[in-house]
Amino acid sequence: MGQGQGRRAAGGDKGNGTGSGNGNGNGRPGPRAERARRFIRALPPLVIAGGVVFDLSTPPTYTAAPLFSAAPLIAAPFFSTLTTLLTGIAAVLAGVGLHIYNDTVTEVPALTETLTVVTVSALALLINRVVQRSGERLASARVIAEAAQKAVLPTPAERIGGLQVAARYEAAQADAFIGGDLFAVQDTPYGVRLVVGDVRGKGLDAVEAAAVVLGAFREAAEQESTLEAVAQRLERALAREGTRRDGLDAFEGFTTAVLAEIPRGDGLVRVVNRGHPEPLLLYADGGLELLEPSEPALPLGMGELAAWPDRADETPYPPGATLLLYTDGLSEARDAEGTFYDPGERLSGRIFPGPEELLDALVDDVRRYTGGGSTDDMALLAVSRPAAGQPPRRRTMPVVP
Repeated sequence: MGQGQGRRAAGGDKGNGTGSGNGNGNGRPGPRAERARRFIRALPPLVIAGGVVFDLSTPPTYTAAPLFSAAPLIAAPFFSTLTTLLTGIAAVLAGVGLHIYNDTVTEVPALTETLTVVTVSALALLINRVVQRSGERLASARVIAEAAQKAVLPTPAERIGGLQVAARYEAAQADAFIGGDLFAVQDTPYGVRLVVGDVRGKGLDAVEAAAVVLGAFREAAEQESTLEAVAQRLERALAREGTRRDGLDAFEGFTTAVLAEIPRGDGLVRVVNRGHPEPLLLYADGGLELLEPSEPALPLGMGELAAWPDRADETPYPPGATLLLYTDGLSEARDAEGTFYDPGERLSGRIFPGPEELLDALVDDVRRYTGGGSTDDMALLAVSRPAAGQPPRRRTMPVVP
């Protein structure tokens, strides 16, 4: 394919920008989440105040004890032990004060209501402690999961083999760190080689399979003279992994992957695609090309179903161009109407200062497009070939038509 072939026209973005939305790339909550937090913080005192207003505006036979009992229960799962305790004390004092105001403090119903609020407040403290201990265990599990994920997917250097590199792993849920998406970049005697893949399944089994693929890739990338041979090494590694596993995964486990090779000085990029979403090549002028494989191929690990020689497709990779590889968590993200996210359409005609800025804008755009409701993890890898005389980090501003 030539540089001009397969490009989409600049400006064909239908007005969809890549600015920030409700969420952002640094994990801070959006306006909607912040409003929800403020409402929850204000809810216990509002319930107590509502109980006071209700009691004062109704005859003495009506009681606001249910509202006073509800306040500490609302505080228990969301606030600290001290705040829950203070909420319970405030609820008890409000109830007792109203009985004194109504001159009913010595009556049996008043004593029963006060005892009820005290009992519920004590129960709220117990619930608070259980929730806090569960949260501590969850935090510990998250730390372990994050450490495992980072051990499998170390962040690549910003410059590898003269290329600018940026990678990102975005979990579908804020509390989830373990998944089967993978990426790796390696400088080899044959040029810079990279892989992005998606292992079938989730959890520790997926991380284990991803570790197998990445370990085989790092070894094969240094030893094999062709990209096709690297793909076959990954196929054999997954086959060995399948034979040592029992059950369903031994027969149905697979990994979609795309491998790329950028030789030094050739101005080309070679791609082998094994059932994975097609990479995008973004040119310096805003043009965009979808790198479709000349022949479709099955994912890695499915060699028993069919086998044929891999074939690497070559595409010109001029200075200033950026190669974007991603998993299906990006291309299968949906908006509120169920429409899939089209990265080619969203990025066509746009110019970014570098790969890091490209991934920042892309992550923000996906969060805005889905409303923060992505259902699958996504791994992103962007590799830019600097133009002649270009500094390591361009200082230009992104141009959006």
